[in-house]
Amino acid sequence: MSLFATVRSQMPLEIPTQLERMDAFWHSYRQFQQPIPQVVDSSSEQLGDKDFDVIVCGGTLGIFVACTLQQRGWNVAIIEQGILRGRVQEWNISRQELNAFLELDLLTEAELETAIATIYNPARVGFQGGKDLWVRDILNIGVDPVYLLEVLKQKFLGAGGKLLEQTAFRGASTHSDGISVEVMTKENVMTTRITGRLLLDVMGHFSPIAKQARSLTQGNIKPDGVCMVVGSCAQGMPEKFYGDLIYSFTPIQNQCQYFWEAFPARDGRTTYMFTYVDADPQRPSFSQLMEDYLFWLPKYQEISLSQLQFQRVLFGFFPSYQQNPLQTPWNRILQVGDSSGMQSPLSFGGFGAMVRHLPRLTNGIDAALHGDWLDQKDLRSLQPYQPNLSVTWLFQKSMSVAVNQQIESDRINYLLGVTFTAMEKLGDQVLSPFLQDVVQFLPLAQTMIAMSIADPVLVLKIMQHVGIATLLNWLKHYLSLGAYSFLNQIGQQVKPAVANLLPEQQYQLRRQIEAWQYGSGGDYANPKATGAQVAISNSR
Repeated sequence: MSLFATVRSQMPLEIPTQLERMDAFWHSYRQFQQPIPQVVDSSSEQLGDKDFDVIVCGGTLGIFVACTLQQRGWNVAIIEQGILRGRVQEWNISRQELNAFLELDLLTEAELETAIATIYNPARVGFQGGKDLWVRDILNIGVDPVYLLEVLKQKFLGAGGKLLEQTAFRGASTHSDGISVEVMTKENVMTTRITGRLLLDVMGHFSPIAKQARSLTQGNIKPDGVCMVVGSCAQGMPEKFYGDLIYSFTPIQNQCQYFWEAFPARDGRTTYMFTYVDADPQRPSFSQLMEDYLFWLPKYQEISLSQLQFQRVLFGFFPSYQQNPLQTPWNRILQVGDSSGMQSPLSFGGFGAMVRHLPRLTNGIDAALHGDWLDQKDLRSLQPYQPNLSVTWLFQKSMSVAVNQQIESDRINYLLGVTFTAMEKLGDQVLSPFLQDVVQFLPLAQTMIAMSIADPVLVLKIMQHVGIATLLNWLKHYLSLGAYSFLNQIGQQVKPAVANLLPEQQYQLRRQIEAWQYGSGGDYANPKATGAQVAISNSR
C-alpha cells in the first residue's frame, strides 16, 4: 500500500481527485499535447465609445493593479472566472516588500498589520554535508490572502470598479482605438462583449493569451525549466520557532534533487518539497513526488505521519522560459505577473514577484493610459529584459539533473554548500538580496571569486554539469548585468531632468531608467540598517 493511501483519511476529502487531475494535466503537458489557443485576433472595426479604460483578466493578483488604477481615476473592470477571494494559505514575503501597499495607498498601516498572519525568525539555509546558515527577516512574513483580497475588493468596488465574478474569458479582438473582450457568465451559454482601451492579462502561467503570445514570438510553448512542488499544512508537528528557506538532507535520487521549505502557519506548519526539472516525459508524476514527500517528511520534521492532521495538501508546477519576460505581440494587451514570466527560474512567482514590480507596473500603466501610449512598442517597455533574472538560469541548471545525466549524487548539495558559505563570509549585503531573488553584479562577482578560491575544481565541475552552451549564454547575461549596473547609476543621476522632456520622451526614458534599475537589482533596498546579523550554527 502506498504512503498516500495510508494517510488519505487524515487529508481533506477532495485531495485524491485533485491529485489525479494534476497528474493528468502534467502528463499531457510533458507529452506536449497542450493545444495552442487562438483567443486573440485583430479587427478593422472602430469601437468608438468604450465601456472601460482597463479590463483586467484574472482577479486574484489582478486586484492589486486594478484597485490602484481605479483609485487613480481610471474606469476598470475585473473578469474573474470564480469568486474573487483569497485561499486559506499564507503568502510569504519580506517585510520591506510590503511597503508597496503603503506607497500606492492600497492599504493603511493598520490594515497592513492586520493582513500579517504570522511572523517567524530565524530562517535556515542548509545542505546535506554542510553546516546550517541562519538568517533573519527574509520571507518571514505570512500574509493572510483572505483578508488582503477582501479589503482590496471592497476598496475597488467602493471606488467605482466593476467586478464580473463567475465570468470566463473567451477571447479578445484588438482594434485601432481599443480592445473588445468576449466573456461568458457561469449561468449563461451566450457570450457578452465588453470594450476597453487596454487589456491586462493576469491569468497566470497557463493563461491562454500568454500561450498564444509565446507561440507567436517564440515558435512554441515548451518551457525551458519547471519547478515541481508538493507540500502540506498540517497540525501535530513539533513546535519550532524557525523556518527553512531552502534545505536539503538527501542526495540526488530519481534524477531529482529535493529541496525543502518550511514555516509556521496559523493552523499548523507548512512544509514544501520542490525540485527543478524540465518537462521531459520521463519526469516523475505528482503521485510519485507525493510518495517521496510523505516518505521523507517524518525525518524532516521528526514526527510520524500518523500524528499529523493535514489541513491542506498542495501540489503544482511552475514553468519558466529563458526568453522572459514575455514580449506582447499585440497592441493594447499586456501580460502582468506570472503570465509575463516576470520572475527568475528559481522562484515560484505569484505574490512575491507581483508585489516587487507593483509600483513600477502601476505607475507605468497609469502613464501609458494618460498619453494613450498603448501600442506594442510602448507596452513592451513595461516588460523589459532584466539580466539579473536571466543570469539565474545558470543556477537553475546547476540545481537540476537531466534525465540521462550521470553525476555524483552529492554534487548539487556540495555546490550549494560552497556557494552559500562564500556568500555568508562576504556579508549580509551579498546574501540577503540573493535569498530574495535579487542578483547584483558586484556581489555575484565576489561570490564567484570566493568559490574559485574555496574549491578551484568546482568551477570545472559546474562547466561539465551545465555544458558550454549554457555557460556562454550566461556570460552574455552576466556582462549585460554589469552594463545595467553602470547604466543604473547614470539613470538615477539624470532622473530629475526627465521632467524637462516632451511627454512621450518622458514616458520612454522613465521606462528605460526603470529597466536599468530593476535589471541590475538596483530596486533592492536593504532594510537591515540596525545591523541584523547572519549567524552560522550547527544546531537548531
